[in-house]
Amino acid sequence: MFNTRDLVLAGLLLAIGIILPTIFHLTGISGAVFLPMHIPVLISGFVLGPVLGSIIGFVTPLLNYSLTGMPPTPILWIMLVELSIYGLLSGLLYKNMNMKLILSLILSMIGGRIAAALTLLILAKGFGITMPPLMAYVYGMTITAIPGILTLPMTKVRGFSGD
Repeated sequence: MFNTRDLVLAGLLLAIGIILPTIFHLTGISGAVFLPMHIPVLISGFVLGPVLGSIIGFVTPLLNYSLTGMPPTPILWIMLVELSIYGLLSGLLYKNMNMKLILSLILSMIGGRIAAALTLLILAKGFGITMPPLMAYVYGMTITAIPGILTLPMTKVRGFSGD
């Protein structure tokens, strides 16, 4: 189903998705501001398609949590859904539907943020987990992440056309 090149690139992007947040945490740079886990997941979808993109989106936060304890729970559960949707949508929109890069990036990020908000709602209402109010969380995660959101369109990967 997947060729060797795609699997090697998936492994490389997964490794970047672990190393980059670790560097951010070790240097004191806020991951919530620059989204170091999001970048390799979105690139995975763009370059490898929706299946590997969503797999990398799911596995990246799990491995980060297993190795470093970050992101903490319950943020981990929200990121599992959010990053899976990022990988899925970026692959579907850019690779499968041939949408322009910037538009597919914006729609993928909107879809991932909506999925994160719905996950938060389910965790708060369904499981009684204490979480910040939904709108405050969505507003906070969007406003806080503006530097990371703005840097994502500038990311380039060899063999990846930026439209």
